[in-house]
Amino acid sequence: MQLDIIIKKYDKTLLWIILALCGIGMVMLYSASSFKSLYLTSGLSDTIYLRSHLKRMIIGVTAMFFFAMLDYRKLKSIAPHFIILSIFLLFLTKAMSAFNGSFSADRWLNFGFISMQTSDIARLSLIIYLSYYIDKKGNKIKDFYTGIIPPLFLIAIILFLIIIQPDFSTAAVLGIIGFIMLFIGGAKLSHLATATGAALAIMIPVMLMMPYRMKRIVYWVSSIFGESGSISKDLGYQAQQSLISLGNGGIKGLGIGNSLEKNLFLPEPHTDFIFAIIGEELGLWGAIIVLSIFLFLFQRGIKIAKETTDTFGILLSIGIVASICLYTFINVGYVTGILPVTGLPIPLISHGGSNLIITLSSLGILLNISESKRSIKNKFWSNKFDG
Repeated sequence: MQLDIIIKKYDKTLLWIILALCGIGMVMLYSASSFKSLYLTSGLSDTIYLRSHLKRMIIGVTAMFFFAMLDYRKLKSIAPHFIILSIFLLFLTKAMSAFNGSFSADRWLNFGFISMQTSDIARLSLIIYLSYYIDKKGNKIKDFYTGIIPPLFLIAIILFLIIIQPDFSTAAVLGIIGFIMLFIGGAKLSHLATATGAALAIMIPVMLMMPYRMKRIVYWVSSIFGESGSISKDLGYQAQQSLISLGNGGIKGLGIGNSLEKNLFLPEPHTDFIFAIIGEELGLWGAIIVLSIFLFLFQRGIKIAKETTDTFGILLSIGIVASICLYTFINVGYVTGILPVTGLPIPLISHGGSNLIITLSSLGILLNISESKRSIKNKFWSNKFDG
């Protein structure tokens, strides 16, 4: 009976969008990673990255359908426990790294049989918790001490634990997601502006403390003023190769499998810079189509939010689509030189386990919200925009 309800009432357009992005991801991942796979296996296999991606996708799709069939309202009861677990996992990631004698970047928690990027778990748990908290507080979210301070303190703890991994870009995105959800949830803009100012005063010096981040910023600023040619290529090698890749593609592209830059010229062509390979092989039109699909996903998410009758579902929908689109357009931003290089993947397309599984799980929640929508007038939106 429950499966029958899901089949009949979920947002089928959203599901087709998800399947389209997964399909594009598989094709482009294979194309972008084939040469590196051959290089690493001495010509024995061109599919090592594709096979690992498919294994994770099977887990992710299974999780998506599980959450699509699970009433999203049940997430309210686990929200406080989930956020505590995610904080513990973030702490454990750094503690185990230090215990093993490694003080370099270590963002994965390895249990031997499985490894996970704990910041991805923290992202989903933060979206669920903020939705739960704002729904519970109602108009009290406008209060400074009893409304806005507790979630801000929680966000600060999570951002701190992610920054010390170090993973500054993910921490920044989680901060933006938190700001968006609190603003949509009714928090005062003056309170959020104060918190943002304080966060920037702390995070900007922290960002510039790491030499590799400073090099990226220097190259990015110099490229804006047309002086990148006078800057050492070591400062912006990835960004330069990415633009070369996009330039090779032109309007129509070189064709799937014909990228030149993936042949060990462009670092990480199957993860951070896979959009450059999309632009090179599919051209400008192909890149626009991929971005349009993400925009369509955002539109469906907002439509689901507007048709949902409870605050928890509305904020979950907004948090999920905002997260996916932020990751996508920040990635596209640094691949095209609009933003400094950050290392964020494109959801559903870049190679990566935790991000893929968490993204598909969150989309399963969104599908369940779409199945639960009602046609009655939504008081949340009326109170927000009707006066």
